[in-house]
Amino acid sequence: MNNSRRHFIKTSAALAAGTVMAQNLFAENFKTSVPVSGHLWVYASKYPPNWDCTPILEEVFSDFKYAGIQGLEIMEIILRRDDSVQKLADLTGKYGVPVTGTSYGGDMWQHDKHNEILEDLDLITQRLHKAGGITLGISVGDAQRIKTEPELDAQADLLKDVLKLCTKNGIQPNLHNHTYEVINSMHDLKGTLARIPNIALGPDLNWLVRGGVDPVWFIETYGHQMVYMHIRDQKADGKWTEAVGDGVIKDDWKKSREYVKRVFGW
Repeated sequence: MNNSRRHFIKTSAALAAGTVMAQNLFAENFKTSVPVSGHLWVYASKYPPNWDCTPILEEVFSDFKYAGIQGLEIMEIILRRDDSVQKLADLTGKYGVPVTGTSYGGDMWQHDKHNEILEDLDLITQRLHKAGGITLGISVGDAQRIKTEPELDAQADLLKDVLKLCTKNGIQPNLHNHTYEVINSMHDLKGTLARIPNIALGPDLNWLVRGGVDPVWFIETYGHQMVYMHIRDQKADGKWTEAVGDGVIKDDWKKSREYVKRVFGW
């Protein structure tokens, strides 16, 4: 890995507060061409508390087409709408920007929520598949404290069922971290990996940084099982930048896309 790429990864972590997706990463030290897409959080953040930006999805697809982003990662709330598959298909056809996957979060460490989460994920992954998406970025839930061993057992038990569900519905799952999975010497993430050693990973590089984990070390250690990642930039003072490589939104997406292409060749 050359110095410019190492520096980029150490200081990075989402296109204009969105994200970058890449499959089959780090083969031959970044020489492999990978598809790059963005996450729609920057739009969803305007719709608390459920973050459903369905009303402006056409704006999202239009912005991504302008920027040259190769795909769109959505949030599960969109797929809970009964008309979501048709709407996403129509917008993909109109703008030529495919849905690549969705992020998903749930309190998987709470055993009494397992049936509810599995039922919800069955619906989400079926609709995601129909919409053309293939990746599911899983966040396992923040207990606001260090999880106990029985809670980590419950979390892993549910994840094993989720992996089977994803296989059934044609989806590639991956563990997507926020800070809570990687603080305390990666207690949460290591607890999962101890129970499911080969589970695919989809780290967010900036959350790693903010959780005190060197992303270069993480990639060198776990890169062999990474199928996805999020890139987001931050300034020296820790504040997120508008665009990757720099420090409306429509032009930030375009600038971010061009930066990733220039630095990584993706």
